[in-house]
Amino acid sequence: MAAVGLVALASPMLSLGAAPAATPVSGVRGVVLKGPTAPVCRTDDPCEKPARGILLRFTRAGKVVAEVKTTSAGRYSVRLRAGFYSVKAPGRRVGTGLTPRVVRVFRGRIARVDFHLDTGMQ
Repeated sequence: MAAVGLVALASPMLSLGAAPAATPVSGVRGVVLKGPTAPVCRTDDPCEKPARGILLRFTRAGKVVAEVKTTSAGRYSVRLRAGFYSVKAPGRRVGTGLTPRVVRVFRGRIARVDFHLDTGMQ
């Protein structure tokens, strides 16, 4: 009976010393392309190019949660908690802007979301 009592007391104490469960990583990554880059698009010349050095601003409930700049290849990656975020490219007022304007982040997953930045060229 005494051994059972010691095991019962030891079990809660052991759980206190255990390492906390790792928080699952979530967020989005992808490429930002800008275009059109020419007044007339041809099949042998792409009409979109990587958007270099573009600032992406992620907001939730009206508050800026994260900002990230694209690389020279137009790539970006940002960790975010699960939920919906509005995304803007501040200072870019040409064309229709950045699309999509809203992204969904799933818990424990890095989703691929590619953006298009309209240059306004017609």
